[in-house]
Amino acid sequence: MDTNRRTLLAAAAAGLTAVAAPGTAHARGNGAGGRRPVREVFGTLADGTVVHRWTLANGGTRMRVLSYGGIVQSLELPDRHGRYANVSLGFDRLEDYVAASPYFGALIGRYGNRVAGGRFTLDGREHRLSVNDGPNSLHGGEAGFDKRVWDVSPFSGPSGVGLVLRYVSADGEMGYPGRLDTTVTYTLTGDGDWRIDYVATTDRPTVVNLTGHTYFNLAGEGSGDVLGHELRLAASRYTPTDATLIPTGELAPVAGTPFDFRRAERIGRRIREAHPQLVTAKGYDHNWVLDKGATRTPGYAATLRDPGSGRTMRISTTEPGTQFYSGNFLDGTLAGPSGRTYRQGDGLCLETQHFPDSPNKPHFPSTVLRPGETYRSTTVHGFSAR
Repeated sequence: MDTNRRTLLAAAAAGLTAVAAPGTAHARGNGAGGRRPVREVFGTLADGTVVHRWTLANGGTRMRVLSYGGIVQSLELPDRHGRYANVSLGFDRLEDYVAASPYFGALIGRYGNRVAGGRFTLDGREHRLSVNDGPNSLHGGEAGFDKRVWDVSPFSGPSGVGLVLRYVSADGEMGYPGRLDTTVTYTLTGDGDWRIDYVATTDRPTVVNLTGHTYFNLAGEGSGDVLGHELRLAASRYTPTDATLIPTGELAPVAGTPFDFRRAERIGRRIREAHPQLVTAKGYDHNWVLDKGATRTPGYAATLRDPGSGRTMRISTTEPGTQFYSGNFLDGTLAGPSGRTYRQGDGLCLETQHFPDSPNKPHFPSTVLRPGETYRSTTVHGFSAR
């Protein structure tokens, strides 16, 4: 954490009661082993299942997480003056997440992004998946990990404070083969960074591609669009898509296109250009091929900055790709905790991942997981303000 952020967080902690909304957790210290997460009832599903909300705070970052979908309901960060805002889009009520959420803040599985035609072949056998996005399967199907209630255990220790979320996906769930035992760990470190560790094992050959789907607006939820945010992506290539947003298989250079974010660029600078890929997706909704490739430890992927507030997010990951989605399908029909409706471009996602439709693209990095192997993936969101 840079010195400027540490100074701001110390000042913010001193006056936190004044700036925090009622019921908001207070970051009382910046060292590892901060206050243990607190649980409360958030709502009840139609089948009677109780959904809990957990509040975490450490290093000046505050977060609320639901057992339903592993959803990050809020993520609160200080600006350059120490003033807090929730920088993630979402809802106040469980009913809204169940009825109409476009994956706000959710854990995504078994397969993040799209699988063409809702089918793939593995070891000579075709598997047909739940189709929920035109002809394709999106984010695990009609009832993916975002719609499951996870078992949640809190922790507080030298690594920080956080939650361990567990879910067992049955063999055949949404068409995917094999029982998948999944553990996702959210950690807020002593520096206020948010780390996500994904681990999974299977008893039959299957495919896995886990990610998170937080919609970020570093100016604050409900503050307007993110077109003035500055984005840098450490990627020289991206994967163009067909009319249904399935990659064509090409790894196209970003040079000379609106997809070139190798240097920080304002998101809105070229988003309305008549590039065929922008027209098809109604903005950015593409996978960038990270120059670093897949790595054993998190490597640099992206930086997002809001010039107005000074809030900056730096993402590192073990994954070989990042899906940048510019909130193209937010249409003003959903309202967040601010009481404001979400319109096109009011939030964006940076989903670290293997590539979309990899099970049907042999030259893409493999997403196959076999018995005896362990799927591991880590993404770290580092925060600062200046």
